[in-house]
Amino acid sequence: MQEILCCDELSTKKYARNLAQILKKGDVIVLSGELGAGKTKFVEGILAYFGMQEKISSPTFTIVNEYHNEQIDIYHFDLYRLGDIYEFENIGGEEYFNKGICLFEWGELIEDILPNDYIKITFEKGEKEEERKLQIETFGTKYENIDFSNYKE
Repeated sequence: MQEILCCDELSTKKYARNLAQILKKGDVIVLSGELGAGKTKFVEGILAYFGMQEKISSPTFTIVNEYHNEQIDIYHFDLYRLGDIYEFENIGGEEYFNKGICLFEWGELIEDILPNDYIKITFEKGEKEEERKLQIETFGTKYENIDFSNYKE
């Protein structure tokens, strides 16, 4: 596990934008942490890297928001309101895994059916009000040799 400290909202978005450089179709990221911990801001940073930052909206009531451009498709899920893994399966959620980059807020709900290779980032509030600690775990072999601290400015 690697830990990244972001001093404020802007540095969380910057870190995500820098990390997005390595993301490609089929990548799955699980974003975990309490409400207001920075998960959606992180998604904003990834979208900014791909030039889609103007399009962001919280998928809280729609479960998934889709973002498309010539370069990549990004699927931003908010699974907070799902009751269980079966609801995700019933909406055809697994079909998204290989269609583009999948970002799952509250993704721990579906960890049992995720692909073998994925990144899990747990967000914790830091000592200072705006500070966030990002604990990064990788599963499978695809990401095991990545030094995630290289993407912090």
